[in-house]
Amino acid sequence: MDIKSEIQTLSRQLLPEIIEIRRYLHQNPELSFNEVETAVFICKILDGIGISYTTGWAGHGIVGTIRGKSEKVIALRADMDALPIQEQSDKSYISKRSGVMHACGHDAHMSALLGASMILKRLEDQLPYTIRLIFQPGEEKLPGGASMMIEAGVLQNPVPECIIGQHVYPSMETGKVGVRPGLYMASADEIYITVEGKGGHAAMPHECVDTILAASQLIVSLQQLVSRHCPPAIPSVLSFGKFNTIGGATNIIPDAVKIEGTFRTMDEKWRSEAHERIQNIAGDTAASYGARVHVQIIKGYPCLVNNETLTIQLRNAMEQYSGKQNVEHLDLRMTSEDFAFYSHEIPACFYRLGTGNVAKSIYAGVHTPTFDIDEDALETGMGMLAWLAISSTH
Repeated sequence: MDIKSEIQTLSRQLLPEIIEIRRYLHQNPELSFNEVETAVFICKILDGIGISYTTGWAGHGIVGTIRGKSEKVIALRADMDALPIQEQSDKSYISKRSGVMHACGHDAHMSALLGASMILKRLEDQLPYTIRLIFQPGEEKLPGGASMMIEAGVLQNPVPECIIGQHVYPSMETGKVGVRPGLYMASADEIYITVEGKGGHAAMPHECVDTILAASQLIVSLQQLVSRHCPPAIPSVLSFGKFNTIGGATNIIPDAVKIEGTFRTMDEKWRSEAHERIQNIAGDTAASYGARVHVQIIKGYPCLVNNETLTIQLRNAMEQYSGKQNVEHLDLRMTSEDFAFYSHEIPACFYRLGTGNVAKSIYAGVHTPTFDIDEDALETGMGMLAWLAISSTH
């Protein structure tokens, strides 16, 4: 039996066990940087497989090692944290923790990587390279567990040849995968603006500094950032999701207004320029109304770049494993992922695993209370990770 057939056979045989692992993780979600029990559970499974590991990475992260014939390393990554969402489901494996849910599929990511670990451990004597298994905390919360693990040295001693990550994709049918070489996902920054002035009676606006008007005009002015300052070929989004007054009523102009939003793009040079322009536009607009303004921009995850050479190589490997008809080309996404930090350090490939099944009514999007996966997708998930780990060395 060739190694691809062996991986496919092992994936089928391991599927019931991996589904049970996924269900346990789904029932016991933990928020970012609080993945205590999750880490204990993963370590117990790694012990059972016979894989050595170290703990305490960025809090509760785990790094396992499967020794191949060479000291050169291929890294595989799965994230561990859940989201503060109340699950709405009638499934037997619904979250046991009120207000906490694996609504982004990280339970599936961990399960698939554990399945791939079981497969690769059984094929240890055939591995040309050493495999580094990265179970990463805190993907959903700044500064991102990836940046912290990198700072702690997860990509050192030795530097991996590449890193591979997989993410659920509910709009893609189970059995399929998707990938895109080059730029794939956007950077993401948080914007917090406070407009301040002299409030007062709404019937006497001439005696006040109208913070509502100034803040409203500021939002309108900032929308020109993308339409008139961004190079047209660079995808960019500036959106505001919160507009709150401090005080105020139907007949009171408030002393302050708080605005919160997000800025996303796919070019790091423009990203820096845009931050400066946001500050300038805010300052000039507020001043024109006699108001003061404070702008805080929290720099989030960078844009995610799939290494062209590696990703084309792995796309070919995906087609060999699942058939060309089951490998899709992905569109650009303005969402963000902290896997992007890895992609700025070493050759990286981040791809999508189809987990939807319309016939089973499984298609709800990530970050929603009804999100779920077709668990049959875990067979493809673990097998594909194992196959790519081996294929990336050829």
